[in-house]
Amino acid sequence: MNAPKLVIGANGFLGSHVTRQLVADGSGQPDQVRAMVRPTANTRTIDDLAVTRFHGDVFDTAIVREAMAGCDDVYYCVVDTRAWLRDPAPLFRTNVAGLRNVLDVAVEQPNLRRFVFTSSYATVGRRRGQVATEDDQIDSRRLTPYVQSRVQAEDLVMHYVSHAGLPAVAMCVSTTYGSGDWGHTPHGAFIAGTVFGKLPFTMKGIQLEAVGVDDAARAMILAAERGRIGERYLISDRMISLQEVVEIAADEAGVPPPRRSISVSTLYALGALGSVRARLTGKDAELSLGSVRMMRAEAPVDASKAVRELGWQPRPVEESIREAARFWAAMRIPRNSTENTAASPSE
Repeated sequence: MNAPKLVIGANGFLGSHVTRQLVADGSGQPDQVRAMVRPTANTRTIDDLAVTRFHGDVFDTAIVREAMAGCDDVYYCVVDTRAWLRDPAPLFRTNVAGLRNVLDVAVEQPNLRRFVFTSSYATVGRRRGQVATEDDQIDSRRLTPYVQSRVQAEDLVMHYVSHAGLPAVAMCVSTTYGSGDWGHTPHGAFIAGTVFGKLPFTMKGIQLEAVGVDDAARAMILAAERGRIGERYLISDRMISLQEVVEIAADEAGVPPPRRSISVSTLYALGALGSVRARLTGKDAELSLGSVRMMRAEAPVDASKAVRELGWQPRPVEESIREAARFWAAMRIPRNSTENTAASPSE
């Protein structure tokens, strides 16, 4: 590593794993890896790492400029994933406006080699019965506000590539699993709930593209080295059912999986109920018709471009699901010598 590397959003699930791998690659020298985090961020994921920290959010232009100065690679791992918000304004503020502020600084950097942007596989056009590639454009009609914000963010990066010469690549990362999920990601909550015996049921018919978070982080680093400017890369291992994720986690933790499961029609009914309740109470509902439609909008993707061009070799995602289960199982607190009790994920 000849120049410093900067991870913006270094305390997040993916960002922390990118930071860890960069530290390992750079022999742990603190001047080689920079981590930018919000002043109030929980940094438990990186507190044991020797890195140079910069405290500020993506709107703190002076801090962004100071953190980025002299870096050859910047990894942008900031995203607001709260797809359930009734008022989507915060999604667009962070995912689009905040990104624009960082891009304005990035194009000023004379030594910047790559700006590696964390996008989502939700920005790729996926249709049932077909395998999607990076060339498939998404239909902008009927997108949820969350997906709209991710599409706009990726489009913004590509605009800066073509109009401002930004040396960026977009990484369309699928659902990530693995250890160190201190921020309690929504998908990780299913594994935590299984391990702690608090998941009341599974959902039939729900499938998702998935990848190990360590493997996604490695793809980000490879993209800085080998990614073609202006390209996007799908980062996923395979499609897996939510039921299988839960069963793998239960097996690894040595606990029984939930006995009950609900059908897709029941899931839609619960989503409709959540939407009505949110409208009547003015409160956000994590389960709504919009979130159910997102879960049902799954179709397989082809990540061979990342394998071919980046030299990326992901492990089977089952291994990462088992790592996630062990991560949560380690937090179960013994009640006495013969019995274990599950602590809640927030404890």
